[in-house]
Amino acid sequence: MTSDATARRGFLQLSLAATALAAQVGQAVAEVQPKLGASPLTQPPLPFDPKALEPVISAETLSFHYGKHHKGYFDAVNKAVAGTPLATATLEQIIVQTAGLAERAPLFNAAAQAWNHNFYWQSLSPTATSPSGALAAAITRDFGSLDALKKQLASAAISRFGSGWGWLVVEAGKLKVVSTSNADIPFLHGQTPLLTVDVWEHAYYLDYQNRRADYVTALLDKIVNWEFAGRNFDAA
Repeated sequence: MTSDATARRGFLQLSLAATALAAQVGQAVAEVQPKLGASPLTQPPLPFDPKALEPVISAETLSFHYGKHHKGYFDAVNKAVAGTPLATATLEQIIVQTAGLAERAPLFNAAAQAWNHNFYWQSLSPTATSPSGALAAAITRDFGSLDALKKQLASAAISRFGSGWGWLVVEAGKLKVVSTSNADIPFLHGQTPLLTVDVWEHAYYLDYQNRRADYVTALLDKIVNWEFAGRNFDAA
């Protein structure tokens, strides 16, 4: 076989693999897409005052995290899609259409991180909340207690190597704790996210330096928005 023929065969195999991956991702997302909404390509305002999460998360951290990092992801998305058909797409549509494609990795990373941060802010509450209703019953069923769930979620978030996220999700009707690296999102794997913990260093370093465990523990004990998680669970 000539080198040209070998190259063409290799390209065809890669193309088929990419097509198969896209189909798998599309099928997984189709199952949860109605529950995710349609996020525009504009950064939403914070759902609380920048000082409202103190002392767990300082206003200084939020000024960098929301004002620089989160904004930067939206800026990157809008720059990448300007003048293309994706300029009118939602974040979810961009994520689905670019997931697993090496040549679209920069756009996927920016869109997925924009979405992840949208979800992270909603996962936090300046006032104390507790699980109730169907979510509370499911926590008891699947973890035994809220403390057991928090311990498992803390472990997943703290032990995530490098940058990433800890998540409480629904998969096949059951609650589950997972962690993802970098910009990955549970809904790409057939899981419906209920809440998340950001463990990229910029989420906590100004307040906690290298003490990720202290940040995660304080967040789960004091500022988790269980009402948001409950609404997501009811929709799932």
